[in-house]
Amino acid sequence: MLEQTIKNQVIDLFASLKNQYTFQIKVASTHSNKEELVSLLRDVASCADKVNVEVQEESGLSFTILKNNKNTNVTFKAVPNGHEFTTLLLAILNLDGIGKNLPDAILTQRIQSISQKVELKSFISLSCTNCPDVVQALNIMAFYNENISHEIIDGAINIEEVEKLNIQAVPSVYANGKQLHVGRSSLGELLGKIEDQFGSDYQPQAQEDKEYDVIVAGGGPAGVSAAVYSARKGFSVAIVAEKIGGQVTETVSIENMISIPKTTGSELSGNLMKHLNDYPIDILDNRKVENLEVVDGIKTLTTSLNETLQTPALIIATGASWRKLNIPGESDYIGAGVAFCTHCDGPFYKGKKVVVIGGGNSGLEAAIDLSAIATEVKVLEFMDELKGDQVLQDKIKELSNVSITTSAQTLSIEGDGSKVNSIRYKNRVTNKEEVLTTDGVFIQIGLTANSQVFSDTVQTNRIGEIEIDSNCRTNQAGIYAAGDVSIVPYKQIVIAMGEGSKAALSAFDDKIKGLLLANQLEEVAYS
Repeated sequence: MLEQTIKNQVIDLFASLKNQYTFQIKVASTHSNKEELVSLLRDVASCADKVNVEVQEESGLSFTILKNNKNTNVTFKAVPNGHEFTTLLLAILNLDGIGKNLPDAILTQRIQSISQKVELKSFISLSCTNCPDVVQALNIMAFYNENISHEIIDGAINIEEVEKLNIQAVPSVYANGKQLHVGRSSLGELLGKIEDQFGSDYQPQAQEDKEYDVIVAGGGPAGVSAAVYSARKGFSVAIVAEKIGGQVTETVSIENMISIPKTTGSELSGNLMKHLNDYPIDILDNRKVENLEVVDGIKTLTTSLNETLQTPALIIATGASWRKLNIPGESDYIGAGVAFCTHCDGPFYKGKKVVVIGGGNSGLEAAIDLSAIATEVKVLEFMDELKGDQVLQDKIKELSNVSITTSAQTLSIEGDGSKVNSIRYKNRVTNKEEVLTTDGVFIQIGLTANSQVFSDTVQTNRIGEIEIDSNCRTNQAGIYAAGDVSIVPYKQIVIAMGEGSKAALSAFDDKIKGLLLANQLEEVAYS
């Protein structure tokens, strides 16, 4: 089942395993996916002497991983192909104490401080690019705390469970039968939600302030570029991020990275992490900056893990997040008819009617993707004409099941309490209100800058982007901004990387000139 090149990679990954692992399969002899699952796991097991397979005749289809014949609290109700194949391999490595995704000491203590029994279930799709990060984070919790168990459920195989819970978006996470989270997330965010719902015995320990020459807030292309360039200049550097890769991890295909004809967001994120690890950079992931204070030029940051970090030079590269409409019904039906990722959630709307809100590139691309799945796709654009590239508009015209409505102001998303059934909008020309019957709404209205924590310290424009000069300097000396969080036009990966390196070089230049601790940019004469 596995190609030899993949087997060779697995052999290398598993070469240093210290413990014995067993894939304990429980499957009905008549299950249509039995042979696929058994063949896959046997192929993986053949790559290491310390991995073997047991098959038991039972109803359904699932398997658990035993470590030295002991249950590890993780069950797969899936055939982990596609994006989840990495999750399978990483589970073994994590159990053996290997992996760059392992939690640091603070996160480990917090995970182990959950004293209540927590049964986690994550509903996933093998085509979902956001699912692996969530699944892997929940696996970590189960591995580190015996009170936590995790069941990974492929919705395509376990249709009855999906329909019973009316799941229309992945990943969807349930804790003890109640919905905990929908969509992309990080270990830190998911752990915080579990702590909020079930409590925690964690007692934060007093920590010494950490000092660095440069701190980079954000782990996307701009942030990683800034950190690498700063380290190469001999600075002591820390990068604070929820996840290395940032928004890039959601990108399925990247075909405009010059010199790299084609890659994926997942691959690029992995390469960003590898590059960081080539330098003595402190990678503080699974947390975010929650507060910033500037006193006598020293920038003091507080993270979501209550760490205090200090630096004379701060580079803000926190990127952007999907914008929301902020209309009635939007938040109520996220995961039950309201979605933001066509690649992840599109398959739930096979043979159904959907609405895409937004006529820019992301909206038109979403409509094109959905046209191959849904019976009917309607695009609503607020302006009086589409904003997307002409090549996308031309493609849309070729699709018989896609229609466009311009000058449409979306007013509300409506449903029956469990799922979306319609959307209300106003024609901005006639002021007439219309109601569209629909099964799902995909919101594609662009991004909003993640600048809220910094907006009291540095200047931002009306849409929250941080104001910078041509060298990435903000109005506050010693603070720089790069990438999608800034006013720089054209939100592209290659541009973000360039801006990150520019910010780092500006910080180096300012240090040489003794300008990092000045009060305001206006008071500094840059030459």
